[in-house]
Amino acid sequence: MSDQPAPTDQPDQPVLLDLTDGVATVTINRPDAMNAVDTAVKEGLLQTLQQVAEDPLARAVVLTGAGDRAFCVGQDLKEHIRLLDEPDPWATVTDHYNPIVTLLAGMDKPVIARINGACAGAGAAFAMACDLRIMAEGAAVTFAFSGIGLSCDSGTSWHLPRLVGPARATELLMLGAKLSATEALEMGLVGTVVPAAELDQAVDALAQRLAQGPTLAFAGIKSSLRTAQGTDLAGALAFEATQMKRTGSSRDHRGAVQAFLAKEQPVFTGE
Repeated sequence: MSDQPAPTDQPDQPVLLDLTDGVATVTINRPDAMNAVDTAVKEGLLQTLQQVAEDPLARAVVLTGAGDRAFCVGQDLKEHIRLLDEPDPWATVTDHYNPIVTLLAGMDKPVIARINGACAGAGAAFAMACDLRIMAEGAAVTFAFSGIGLSCDSGTSWHLPRLVGPARATELLMLGAKLSATEALEMGLVGTVVPAAELDQAVDALAQRLAQGPTLAFAGIKSSLRTAQGTDLAGALAFEATQMKRTGSSRDHRGAVQAFLAKEQPVFTGE
């Protein structure tokens, strides 16, 4: 049973939303096009992710693609070739891609990428912007930008070096590498690889664990990690202190300490 109606959860919509038991599943819904991102998908993702970010009932988020062929293969090039004749075809980077990635990386709740198939270009960037990545064994990640004469966008230059290192990131982007799930796991690009038949079970178990966890603490951890990557040790320590005060003043912290002392399991509410 869903916590509330999900207005974008309609089969003909470019982006679907299901909210069940605290887990908001956001699905790019263009399986016949390998979940390529056209204007409708970009606008739908922006609206849906903003809705999820602001919804207190959504305690964990899963991002995925419809069907079993693709997570998301990036920009729809059939639409893109037509838009190249527009006055400013690259406004979509600042109008759509950048805000989407900012929402994925910055929302105060954990986000899981369920990589069910081909993951390329901006689709790979979306996955990297998530906090955790679970990948099906048969899926692949392709860094496709240079293959069509582009640099990179959607936070790829920020996230990829932090996941695999600067030298490896340069190699992957310049050579347009395609990685198997095993290679992605070995490089640290994803955290977990499972057989395709077990993907839903693995994602559901992780999403439920996060949804039932200390979401305020998760938000503090995300903020602290982001801040530390752009400051020195003193700056990181100072920011950590603010987050410890914030989370330490919460009902979740007090209740968890009391539960620990009573040898009971804590119940987290995100407050």
